[in-house]
Amino acid sequence: MKLAFIINDICTEKDNYTTIRLARRAIGMGHEVVLVGIGNLIYESNESVAALVTRPSRTDYEDDTDLLADLQSDKVEKTRCNLSEMDVVLLRFDPADEINTRPWAPPSALLFAQLLANQGIIVLNDPTHLTDASNKTYFQTYPELVRPKTAIVHNAAEIKNVVERFGGKAVIKPLQGSGGQGVFIINRESSSNLNQMIEASLRDGYVIVQEYLPLAADGDLRLLTLNGKPLQVDGVYACFKRYNESGDGRSNISAGGKIKMAEPDDDALRLAEAVGPKLVRDGMYFTGLDIVGNKMMEINVDSPGGITMAEDLTGKDFSGAIIADLERKVRLKRYYGGKLSVTELAVM
Repeated sequence: MKLAFIINDICTEKDNYTTIRLARRAIGMGHEVVLVGIGNLIYESNESVAALVTRPSRTDYEDDTDLLADLQSDKVEKTRCNLSEMDVVLLRFDPADEINTRPWAPPSALLFAQLLANQGIIVLNDPTHLTDASNKTYFQTYPELVRPKTAIVHNAAEIKNVVERFGGKAVIKPLQGSGGQGVFIINRESSSNLNQMIEASLRDGYVIVQEYLPLAADGDLRLLTLNGKPLQVDGVYACFKRYNESGDGRSNISAGGKIKMAEPDDDALRLAEAVGPKLVRDGMYFTGLDIVGNKMMEINVDSPGGITMAEDLTGKDFSGAIIADLERKVRLKRYYGGKLSVTELAVM
């Protein structure tokens, strides 16, 4: 299987990223792997899509750190590759990382990905619906029962009005962003800093004002899904709890959060069941559900993370299960020729 990972840039990858774990597992299973920065895509005059790619120089790596060191080595030069000859292209870039430096890059990469999908390449997650999901308004298209009460505004006075309607407790965060950046917890104790929080949130555009869920103080649950269903290996879910002991209301690992093993409860599985049909319809092959109690805070569809942490906590080979599933999709595509669409294959 020929597998391409489209990422932000090889220089910004880290050894705890899901992408690096998936790439190493694919290499170990005998597949050809390339990594592509979103600024290195090329549309050829013959209508194929090419790229300047980074290739692993070996087929055996001790761990993720070993692989990343090889990929980021000064000795590794980018080579030209025809992506139109790939079997699978995984979209693993985070648009939020490009807001201030290359805002043009993520939407451009999605357009290239759509060209590849139109040529019959299996592109995951589905690039057309990822374009729709370019900011957090996408979450509002899922069933109301899974979502906290939410307002989206770009006006300081209106933000204050919404916070008051929510009883003086709320979470405010930028419409576009990830990793806990720009997220503020509003309560009576922090109200004296409300103006500064609002000003900081408004710098990047529209702001989400979300009702505060008291259980969020204990952390949240990250549940990974594959093909619209919770990812499991040997009956063990790819799931863990994220929490923060510092008093910071954000549980994101990048914001200083910690993790521990967790089993999804009935509420979490019910929420996953509720969003599953739309995940399937939209071709959202691999996602991360962030859950607090009986509500879902967010659905991560752009480069969702957590495989590395789930594997390290459980000892289960979730990355191997994903690569094996991709192998299955390539076989199905071959069996049926052009009769199955890319969106159908995405979650089949």
